[in-house]
Amino acid sequence: MREEEKKRTSQNSNWQRLMKKRWVFPAIYLGCAAIILTAVLVSQTGNESQGNPGNNAEGQGPTTSYGDQESVEVNSPVENFVMPVTDVNSSVIQKPFWDANASKEEQEDAFIEYNGSYQPNTGIDIAMRNGETFEVVASLSGTVTHVENDPLLGNVVEIEHLDGVKTIYQSLTDVQVKVNDFVEQGETIAKAHTNQLNKDAVHVHFEIRKDNVAVNPISFFNKPVTSLLEEEGQASEEGSEPAGEQEKAPAEGEDKPEDGEDKDGDEGSSDEEEENSVSFLT
Repeated sequence: MREEEKKRTSQNSNWQRLMKKRWVFPAIYLGCAAIILTAVLVSQTGNESQGNPGNNAEGQGPTTSYGDQESVEVNSPVENFVMPVTDVNSSVIQKPFWDANASKEEQEDAFIEYNGSYQPNTGIDIAMRNGETFEVVASLSGTVTHVENDPLLGNVVEIEHLDGVKTIYQSLTDVQVKVNDFVEQGETIAKAHTNQLNKDAVHVHFEIRKDNVAVNPISFFNKPVTSLLEEEGQASEEGSEPAGEQEKAPAEGEDKPEDGEDKDGDEGSSDEEEENSVSFLT
């Protein structure tokens, strides 16, 4: 019994000595506070997960959606059209785009002559001032959809972009891309060369097309590709007319023209118009 009493007395004295140390009570206080704080945080996290299950969805990024439409990136980059050359300052436009609104002299400069016939230039021919070959680069990022060695146009590369917009490169050599390749803007696709339509100068024939309709590349360099889409939309609105206004009914007392009779009363005017529509260079 004495030994047990001695042990108890020894344990009590050790506990008393421990409790007399200055750091014991602060340590106990901090430990309890940490346990309580951890329990509170765990409880709040569980409540938020139950109240907002949508916040736990994976793979969500900076996208927006409207109704049943697919999500679209908010900050999708839009590139500007650039010259398909690496040294713009040393380049020259050897043959411009044929524009129906240009002067007669400008239209003459934009015609291509081949075997005695003339056709309008549907793009621009770019050359270097020194006449040497140069690297041809992608004007916009896109996917290569066509690569061909044409006997008249030389090597041809077509790159498709968005909403029916594509760029075309002709008179090439040393082509470095193939169909289905994705090329970045400014990436080299070939080198400039000559073709049967222009044997006199090393050049690249460059076109911009929207739904296969050629536009003047000069008008869109350093502009975003969306500017081409907006311009086409404005042209469609201006050219559209409400139904029923294209052909007016004759006024009262005015005879309706018979089939085959000229509405203006001038027979044979259509033949004269056809003769006047012939190109001045044919």
